[in-house]
Amino acid sequence: MIRHSLIMMMAWMGLALSMLLSVFLPAHAQTLRLDITSGQVAPIPIAIADFTGPDGVPTNVGRQIAQIISDDLISSGQFKSVDSAAFITPPDSPDIRPDFNDWVPLGVQGLLVGSAYIDDGGALQIEFVLWDVVAQRDITSGEGSTDENGLRRLSHQIADFVYEEFTGDSAYFDTQIVYVSESGPADRRIKRLAIMDQDGHNHRFLTSGNDLVLTPRFSPQAHEIAYVNYFNDEPNVYLLDVALGRTERVGSFPGMTFAPRFSPDGDALIMSLAEDGATDIFALDLKTQQLSQLTRSPSIDTSPSYSPDGSQIVFNSDRGGSQQLYVMSENGRGVQRISYGEGRYATPVWSPRGDIIAFTKIVRGEFFIGVMNKDGSGERLLARGYLVEGPTWAPNGRVLMYFKQEPREADGSGGEVALYRVDITGFNESRIITPADASDPAWSPLLR
Repeated sequence: MIRHSLIMMMAWMGLALSMLLSVFLPAHAQTLRLDITSGQVAPIPIAIADFTGPDGVPTNVGRQIAQIISDDLISSGQFKSVDSAAFITPPDSPDIRPDFNDWVPLGVQGLLVGSAYIDDGGALQIEFVLWDVVAQRDITSGEGSTDENGLRRLSHQIADFVYEEFTGDSAYFDTQIVYVSESGPADRRIKRLAIMDQDGHNHRFLTSGNDLVLTPRFSPQAHEIAYVNYFNDEPNVYLLDVALGRTERVGSFPGMTFAPRFSPDGDALIMSLAEDGATDIFALDLKTQQLSQLTRSPSIDTSPSYSPDGSQIVFNSDRGGSQQLYVMSENGRGVQRISYGEGRYATPVWSPRGDIIAFTKIVRGEFFIGVMNKDGSGERLLARGYLVEGPTWAPNGRVLMYFKQEPREADGSGGEVALYRVDITGFNESRIITPADASDPAWSPLLR
């Protein structure tokens, strides 16, 4: 029997959240990893019972936790939730072994049972067990406590454990999205940084909107965001501490600055600088403030992105006459073109797995989000629209988020900009609801 013991402790201090996780995994346990990148996968039927209180009766908090977990799993496209109305009465407590013969006729493969209640000290206490209905055994179990404000995050973490156990893949629900929130008329657009959980909840703004902001990107540790801030029409690169809301100006560089992005170790920023008609790629050492030029070309080289191990960089360039994707070593040597399809390519982003690269493609005026192998082979287009752009990877490399803009009407109406996500198989596209128009998303690493 494989059994995980999870202890989750979360303490809130202002906006800063700290958490301790201990996971005990027996040496004989094995994880099955399926590398599915194309084709539609039949979702796993799972029953998620409302978490019960001390007397075995579901509580409002327990229902909320079950709903968040269910929403996370369904959003992945790899699970389907069995309608609670069809439930056989689940066990009153995680300590009670279910009668599996009641669940088999429903086609259920997994059953999650938990308890949740607020204790006399105001802390949320939870306990859960995940059962494999087919094998008739428990897969993983856990218990923990948190401030009531940590309910959603704790629920995302439980969903992560369910996801990992049944798919053998890395999880991504305990993550955040930073993006550019847009409002106002087209000629006086207000753009400010905003952050939210990956499901669109816990939304808050990070900048005031007094200055134009562009291209936010998370650090590998998820505690900092790099972005471009236009002050007095001059582009400056800033770092923002997510927990404290404190900003630090990295520098103002000659000409125009584009798309700063962290290196995998978080010690450098790679970006494009435009000056005297040329746009080249530079790396900035954040410790020494030394700026190193990586490309020297009369063309436009932009949108650089490191491979997960930091050994290579993908970027787009028009050095061959049209906008295409190129790969080079981290020091700028050995430049090789990898895209040869019809149309123009832009905004490449290396997958966290290291095997494929996402990009924006423009063909005959239509925009697409696509992926290709790191050598340029196996190109597949996943999403299309009047304007779709700016792909960003979930930390497990299975889901992409991007923004989509609708066309404007002759009277100036329309033009809505929204965030979407899609599985790398090309299925399960869905919109993420935000308070205002939204563009240029960036997905954080796992927060734990």
